Amino acid sequence: MKIFVTVLALVALVRAQQQTLQQPIAIVRQAQDISPEGSYSYSYETENGIAAAELGEPRVINEEGAAAIAAQGQFQYTAPDGTPIAVSYVADENGFQPQGAHLPVPQPIPEAIQRALDYIATHPQPQEQSSQ
Repeated sequence: MKIFVTVLALVALVRAQQQTLQQPIAIVRQAQDISPEGSYSYSYETENGIAAAELGEPRVINEEGAAAIAAQGQFQYTAPDGTPIAVSYVADENGFQPQGAHLPVPQPIPEAIQRALDYIATHPQPQEQSSQ
């Protein structure tokens, strides 16, 4: 009987934790706008500190007149280890470009390698002509 009661207590504890974890997080602020020409904006904030905002608009991205959405925005939240995470970004014809204190930064290119790259860029190799 003791084992049955212990197992029943463990099941009740697990169910209580699942219900606690599954409670919805309230949205405390939300706004959005979409215009007929394709630009948009949105923002939201939740009660647990998650926040995001973005502005976007259609933009011509090349000489042929191809269009794409260019956007800029930011988001923030707290990581599981308690670290505050904040990212701002631009997404356009140059790709997704995030910035944040927690993101890794590339190491500088060693001077000798940079000189070699500069030399290669200023002295292109002649193209071999193929015989037909």
